[in-house]
Amino acid sequence: MTLRPGSRLGPYEIVSLLGAGGMGEVYRARDTRLDRAVAVKVLPEGFAADGPARERFDREARAIASLNHPHICTLHDVGRDGATDYLVMELLEGGTLAERLTKGPLPLAAALTIAREIADALDKAHRHGIVHRDLKPGNVVLTKSGAKLLDFGLAKGTRTVVAGNVSEAATAPAAPMTAEGTIVGTLNYMAPEQIEGREADARSDLWAFGCVLYEMLAGARPFDGKTSVSVMAAILEREPEPLRARQPATPAGVEHVIARCLTKDPDERWQSARDGAPPRRRPQPHHDRGSDRSCARACGWQSARSSHPPSRHRGETSHRTPRR
Repeated sequence: MTLRPGSRLGPYEIVSLLGAGGMGEVYRARDTRLDRAVAVKVLPEGFAADGPARERFDREARAIASLNHPHICTLHDVGRDGATDYLVMELLEGGTLAERLTKGPLPLAAALTIAREIADALDKAHRHGIVHRDLKPGNVVLTKSGAKLLDFGLAKGTRTVVAGNVSEAATAPAAPMTAEGTIVGTLNYMAPEQIEGREADARSDLWAFGCVLYEMLAGARPFDGKTSVSVMAAILEREPEPLRARQPATPAGVEHVIARCLTKDPDERWQSARDGAPPRRRPQPHHDRGSDRSCARACGWQSARSSHPPSRHRGETSHRTPRR
């Protein structure tokens, strides 16, 4: 049941409904103790008694609570009011990356800034043993202070094996398809190992990171199709259209970073988010101005380790030792 404006969950006064998905409803609310605006996420009515949904809700709380990073949505509180469980998070002002992409691709300068911030957030999560498992443009909010990664409802500790239903697709326009079953994630951004039902790890997030970066620059998803079957076939069997075919000015270094992220064999991908991220430098605002060339040069991606992507033929044996 949707909460009405003025109703309360503990000390939090509901202001308005912000959105709803398969794993919860999100409201704008006011913390009456601190007099600040917050976002409150609650399980929909009827979900509280469902074991897997409750476990995922608890897992989201643990995942976010263990992270403190400028590009990860902050968890303020966890509570229960009667039979209603809820999370209290920082209220993010800004649109999602998915909404921005409905207007077309981003300039290289803006895309690299956002990519660096997402990579920093993933690196923090992975160092805490947390895999997001559902990185996509709809889970990235562009704020005045930078990109914010949110919705760890599908996140899990790497030491625990958990399966369950996937979340609904993002509510932003042109949201990608999702599938339901033991596979967890949003189909268009899922790594081959996730589709095959194998365990996801940090490298699965890096596949999704490559998909997001490709989409920011090309204005189209690297793997798409009219049906879920065609999307899965594309991910498992085909390579995306070369980025330079869509954006001829794309630096070779950037194309190399994406190619390494989208390698079918996880052992041949970047082994950590820090590997594929541009070096740290002074943050730039998320506007569509500025010199693409100077940003790429400053980030160091024009002279990446190699302009040639690694072999990605399925069935080849990798001799690369994963980085720890």
